[in-house]
Amino acid sequence: MMNTWVKILIVIVVAFILLGSIMVFTASGTYSMMRFNSIYHLFQSHLWKVIVAVIGMIFFSRIKYENYRKYTKIALFAIIAVLILTFLLAPKVKGAQRWINLGFMQFQPSEAAKVILIMHVSYMLEKMGDKIKDFKNGFIYPLIWVGIVAMLVLMQPNVSTGVIIVATSFVLMFVAGAKWRHVIGIVAGAGIAVGTVAMVLKHSRERILTYINSLINGGDINIQVKQAKIALGSGGLFGVGPGHSRQSDLFLPESYGDFIFSIVGEEWGFIGALVVLAIYFGLFLVCMVIAKKSQDKFGQLMVLGLGFNIVISAFINAAVVTGLIPTTGITLPFISFGGTSIIIFAISIGIIINVGRQTVRTQELKIQQV
Repeated sequence: MMNTWVKILIVIVVAFILLGSIMVFTASGTYSMMRFNSIYHLFQSHLWKVIVAVIGMIFFSRIKYENYRKYTKIALFAIIAVLILTFLLAPKVKGAQRWINLGFMQFQPSEAAKVILIMHVSYMLEKMGDKIKDFKNGFIYPLIWVGIVAMLVLMQPNVSTGVIIVATSFVLMFVAGAKWRHVIGIVAGAGIAVGTVAMVLKHSRERILTYINSLINGGDINIQVKQAKIALGSGGLFGVGPGHSRQSDLFLPESYGDFIFSIVGEEWGFIGALVVLAIYFGLFLVCMVIAKKSQDKFGQLMVLGLGFNIVISAFINAAVVTGLIPTTGITLPFISFGGTSIIIFAISIGIIINVGRQTVRTQELKIQQV
């Protein structure tokens, strides 16, 4: 059985996946034709990853989330080992070592690390209870794991994902009862640390300095942001219509990937882009309701963390496309050209669905016993 909120969540995610498939097709057609002599090449590549994502979502929606308690630490050790191997052995792509070539797709371990860390921190916070209010005997322990994972991700370098990992973890710890002064103190320290690492690493330093220079002297951050703004501007209020994007005709590099939100704005207009962002926020609100109704603290925190990861990724992506923050490699959940991102986000939704379903079953059992 599924409650109404779970059904609403499924409808939202399916709508996003369908929109993403349409947008990838319209945004990648010209590039696919020029590079692969077929307008369907990238769309077909995206489509099979969507199929894997949907299968993953269904599969994880049927696994009892209570079982994850037994394996979160093992999974965390495993993904930490994979992150280390990625840093040591993965080839550099655009100045970063983030991907492992599996042959059939490029796997990005940091995406999986976010979900596994959310699960383990949620479990730790449930076991810890009120001890989270004590810095030495509680707060410090999940912080150690967050620090290890975030540092390995930052070393790739992948500053934006590192920031999401830290932000999500601190949200969970605060909701679990951590004291304001502990959270604010560590956030300030983490901000300084992340900023220092970002300026030391050439890849991220160049992006930050380019962004700062654009603020001081005017102009655009880079060619992608410039063309993305042109796409958003040319869309006007209601857009030029599906399939009529001009910026995807090789003007905007990789318009089907991290910058697909600009094509959404061009084809569907300001209203369409605003509706998309509103629905992402709606998805998070649905996750909050499911979390609140969950039968235990582990389920509550896990749903909150997974939902927050999705919504913060969406809004960071939109902020990058509009030039509000430096360029990052964060995708638009369920809509950007698929790979690790769409599969992991779909698995996250599967876990959330299971929490919602288990809650309904528990409530029904209680009613039957009465």
